[in-house]
Amino acid sequence: MNDPVDLASIRQAPKVLLHDHLDGGLRPQTVLELAAEHGYRELPADDAESLGRWFRQAADSGSLVRYLETFAHTVGVMQTPDAVHRVARECALDLAADGVVLAEVRFAPELATAGGTAIEAVVEAMVDGFAVGAAEATAAGTPIRVGALLCAMRQADRWEEVAGLVVRYRDAGVVGFDLAGPEIGFPPDRIPAAIDLLDRAGAHRTIHAGEAAGTDSIRAALDGARAERLGHGIRIADEVAGDGALGPVVRRVLDEQVPLEVAPSSNVQTGAYPSLAGHPVDRLHRLGFAVTVNTDNRLMSGVSASSELADVAAAFGWSWDDVQTVTERALAAAFLDDAERARLLTDVVRPGYAALRG
Repeated sequence: MNDPVDLASIRQAPKVLLHDHLDGGLRPQTVLELAAEHGYRELPADDAESLGRWFRQAADSGSLVRYLETFAHTVGVMQTPDAVHRVARECALDLAADGVVLAEVRFAPELATAGGTAIEAVVEAMVDGFAVGAAEATAAGTPIRVGALLCAMRQADRWEEVAGLVVRYRDAGVVGFDLAGPEIGFPPDRIPAAIDLLDRAGAHRTIHAGEAAGTDSIRAALDGARAERLGHGIRIADEVAGDGALGPVVRRVLDEQVPLEVAPSSNVQTGAYPSLAGHPVDRLHRLGFAVTVNTDNRLMSGVSASSELADVAAAFGWSWDDVQTVTERALAAAFLDDAERARLLTDVVRPGYAALRG
């Protein structure tokens, strides 16, 4: 007999997470302790429960200014290698405790250099923190593998530097490149030298596109940045007609099975859709797009990988077939060597779901 597709059961399921921001997933207690340690005095609350509630409410306020302020606080306490290392270690532990077996977690290392930390030291602290946390989790019986994605900020001019770091550290835990920040006004092909550097090295990249801007942004990500995956990508739904007719960019994304890193709760928070019930994640999934389900910012959205899947399943009546499909799609899209991908599929993911089906 199948276990019910609910939060308790989904917590037991092996999950793959492709779109999770390191600076969007801190523990509230850690924010408090790092602020005290480093003399950061701007926090809006002085206990973990109140601070966590403030993050969720500010991010859900409908005010872009307040939403961005939440990241000012998390980045504000991540200005030393020790702080980045702690946050990365705890991220790996928290994801593993939630049943995530493979994660790719992203961060813009340039954001942690305001206090004078070298950008290389930020990357090294991040990848070592992930490795230490993953090793601890695995030793405790909740094995996880965590890869680092390095973001360049679209509005800044350090793309080529970040691309070089992706190549330099790709044998040390960095798995790919991303562009984050304001999508409108900063196209993903704005600094071609960075994309050329990635191309020459054969480096992976996923690009935020189709979140705040429409299909022109998605086309630019695919053609200009040669994106292998789309961060969010949900604005392709704008070109899916009621009768199922698809616009040209949408048809391309479907035909080429470009993976979509969909984060429904985040999209509702930022105002892209009025509610989860009104979100196109299920419609795109049913039409055969390569939909994956992700957290984006666990602290700000008050979500986990399990809760996000459980909420989507409840909203749209998903079965274990649906949950397993989006998990296997995420594994297929991960920036991972084929042998490890096959091992996780055969030894971890499929047996895990078979056990839940009974």
